[in-house]
Amino acid sequence: MFEQTFISAMREFILFSRRGWSGGAFKSLRDGGRLDVVYQCLLLGLFTSGAIRRNVVFHVVLGGPPTPPVCLTIDGRFLRDVRTDERSWEEILRKVLNRGSHPGISISKVSLQEIVMLKKNVFVLEEKGESVLRVRFGENPVFVLGDQVGLPKKDEKFVLRFGRKISLGKKPYLAATCVDVVNYLIDSQNALKL
Repeated sequence: MFEQTFISAMREFILFSRRGWSGGAFKSLRDGGRLDVVYQCLLLGLFTSGAIRRNVVFHVVLGGPPTPPVCLTIDGRFLRDVRTDERSWEEILRKVLNRGSHPGISISKVSLQEIVMLKKNVFVLEEKGESVLRVRFGENPVFVLGDQVGLPKKDEKFVLRFGRKISLGKKPYLAATCVDVVNYLIDSQNALKL
């Protein structure tokens, strides 16, 4: 019963990778438009020590060549046959971006704006937002963030029509750190409810 309650309280992340390659012809994750940043975010978003977070869905919108935008959706409820090392994820991402398949990962031709329009309870992570320490996330929160370059201003403005801006602090943090901190805060809030 606890497992069902835990899984039903879903959380989603949407990472916009401006330069992340939308095809699988990259030599390494770093050379693929900084797909290494995508890997780091996926690692901290979807895994705990020794387990997959079954209550997380992670969308990655890739804006790099050859055919952007491409959205990868990784659903923790169905993700299988994965390890946490970078080499394994390089192989998985290359296969999926070459139109192969992997359990729990789907690919589509949708933009950041198209994804956000379907969501409720949206939070944009940005240094100038409301302090995250004052926010109650509520049911099924969705967190939007940019990669090492950040969200384009026009996309940020659009996303804010569906949500609000929250901040982890005045200092800019790595995207993966932001994902990790948000998971920690939600886990802490959920623990207080038990």
